[in-house]
Amino acid sequence: MDLSLFLQSNLLYTQESLSKYQSGGYHPVNLGDTFQNGRYKIHHKLGWGGFSTVWLAKDRDQDQWVSLKIMTANSPVSRELQNLMLLEEHSQGRLSSHYVVQLLDSFTHEGPNGVHQCLVFELLGPSVNQVLSDYHSGRDKLDPETILRMSTQLLKAVKFIHSAGMCHGDISGRNVAFSCTHLSTSSEEELFAVLGLPEIEPLARIDGTPLGKEFPTQLVKAAEWVDWIDEDDEEIRVLDFGESFLQGHEPEKLAQPGSLRVPETIFTDRFDYRVDLWRTGCMIYSFLFTSWPFWYLGEDEVLVFQMIGFVERLPAEWESKWKSMKMNSSHAPKLEEDCGTSCSKLEEKFAGLMPDPILEPLLQVTQGLMRFLPSSRITAEEALDLLDNPEG
Repeated sequence: MDLSLFLQSNLLYTQESLSKYQSGGYHPVNLGDTFQNGRYKIHHKLGWGGFSTVWLAKDRDQDQWVSLKIMTANSPVSRELQNLMLLEEHSQGRLSSHYVVQLLDSFTHEGPNGVHQCLVFELLGPSVNQVLSDYHSGRDKLDPETILRMSTQLLKAVKFIHSAGMCHGDISGRNVAFSCTHLSTSSEEELFAVLGLPEIEPLARIDGTPLGKEFPTQLVKAAEWVDWIDEDDEEIRVLDFGESFLQGHEPEKLAQPGSLRVPETIFTDRFDYRVDLWRTGCMIYSFLFTSWPFWYLGEDEVLVFQMIGFVERLPAEWESKWKSMKMNSSHAPKLEEDCGTSCSKLEEKFAGLMPDPILEPLLQVTQGLMRFLPSSRITAEEALDLLDNPEG
């Protein structure tokens, strides 16, 4: 879409793609809009993804703030809703007690771009990614008790998801957020003091031609949680079950951020629910160091090179493929691993945190989760046992 045809503003380029406002795409939302016969009124935007936009809404019936996720009209029959309903049944309606986002309501809404599945969730605070990014840019670290609590809660969520016969499939810092119990029943003034006031720009064509009904009349900047300080007091929630699948019914491909790719998807044609365990290990590492263990610029071989020796050597059965990858790589001279050290790269990183008795058990947990072969990884339950958490 040619954005030069519209009144220019930063929001035109930094928010959701206008090209998705078409038949089958996003539903056009403006502040003040209502849904479900006036029950939910829109007050702010919380975010967006490839298949949805997410809005802050006030639930008139319950007098509380909620998160309203509006799927694109061409989304398949909501896999996320089906997965959440299965988990809800398994949790006996208490998803949040398992550190999974609580689904409060669901309905469909017909708009100019089609019929949209709408999911109403408990209001959540910022994503873990947002909070860790703030800490990282300030060269600060999370409190050790907070790191241990977040790690324990994430492991409990994964244990619960796996016990329901499901795999989340996309555990990452953007899909784990903090609960927002302190603010869910607050006044708009109190909430916006933390969230930030909505920043709005009109959406209009430069030549004055009227916009089609497929577009909103305004662009809204996603909330940045400018004065959020509650990570020490709130719990975490795992969200976004759009990539989730039942164990034994693995999809052909897995959507993965580059730096979080699991090694078996590089070396074999198979993966299963244990991708969650590797990704949970990456998450715990990020809680500890406010950065990811690996970086990715598009080359699998550079990613694998960083993985080798992080916890252990490459499995013997993967060696021949690794040799072939190195041989065909433009980075070949740099991809010769130094195995001269007796400790793993992870142990070296942890050495900088010690002695800290609170964090010490997380080394063994992360080592157990981030093993190359899925069959070698410890389960979430075993990880919790290592944290002296017999309740699980």
